[in-house]
Amino acid sequence: MIRNLLTILLLVSAPASAPAQEAVAQIGDGATQVLLRSTTDIGILRPVIERFAELNPDLAVTYEQWGSNALFERSRDDCRSEGRQADAILSSAVQQMVWLVNAACAHPHRSAATLTLPTIRRWRDELWGITIEPAVIAYNQTLLQADEVPRSRFALLDAMRNRPLFFRNRIATYDISESGLGYLFAHRDSLEATTFGALLEGFARVEAVATCCSAEIISGVAEGRYVLAYNVLGSYVLNSDSAEVGVIMPEDYTLMLSRAYMIPRGAAQKAEAIRLLEFLVTPEARTLLSRAGLFAQLDVGETGLSSSVLRFIPLSPTLLVARDANRRDLLLDFWNDTFQLEMSP
Repeated sequence: MIRNLLTILLLVSAPASAPAQEAVAQIGDGATQVLLRSTTDIGILRPVIERFAELNPDLAVTYEQWGSNALFERSRDDCRSEGRQADAILSSAVQQMVWLVNAACAHPHRSAATLTLPTIRRWRDELWGITIEPAVIAYNQTLLQADEVPRSRFALLDAMRNRPLFFRNRIATYDISESGLGYLFAHRDSLEATTFGALLEGFARVEAVATCCSAEIISGVAEGRYVLAYNVLGSYVLNSDSAEVGVIMPEDYTLMLSRAYMIPRGAAQKAEAIRLLEFLVTPEARTLLSRAGLFAQLDVGETGLSSSVLRFIPLSPTLLVARDANRRDLLLDFWNDTFQLEMSP
């Protein structure tokens, strides 16, 4: 088999009882195996990892795609055991990554390259923010005219109040009990927005849909099952093949996320994981990430938004508050009441 051809293996044969990755790809044909576990869809990040493999022909990267909660649980369990761990982890649920670093699960590294990252995108030389992605409102451009698109949370509230039948069952967002990223966005909204409670009331009134995944939500918008989607990552919109999907960065504030990269303390290939990190912060990698929609250029001319509107989620101990059990239970209860969901254990 030609190993440098990307092969995506859906794990239909994995035991149903064992939490498992969603898909696997083998990239590169070197003798040294590097295991990267990530919440990013393989198809989106593939060009970046393929270029790294070209530059490092001695390496072969096994890329495992995971859901954020399952990846966190696996990484936490690996940290407590002596078994085979990932060599690198890249996750959008950055509050979970901060927890892992705080629990002494990470291997440190400092270099001139990593120090070029702003302080909000690195923590303790053990966690690094690789991407820059906005949380956006995606909408179906056929179902909503340009002058009807809500460009802020206040406008979204007005739209739901004025047209409840039109929006009924046709607004989607993440199910925060299943999505670590969705939970993070909801938590940040609860801190940032005076509109948070009113938004949940509005979602309840129009029977909004909470579902699992970015790709599924965007597909629903493209197909017209949803008129709009709230708080989805802009990178997934940009990677949609549908011309039907438009995107708005909310004018009241837009959350900005950097996917976090960590090298586990028990990684077998720490030096190789460091090589990947050093590549990911190069200008070349940043260009490839930009093409993939994973590194937004945020000048005012492009976005129309002033820098004060952008709310970066820093990689810092403040994210540990999102992992507080009591706060988490309260937020999940509030969310569950809104969407009438069964709570996950």
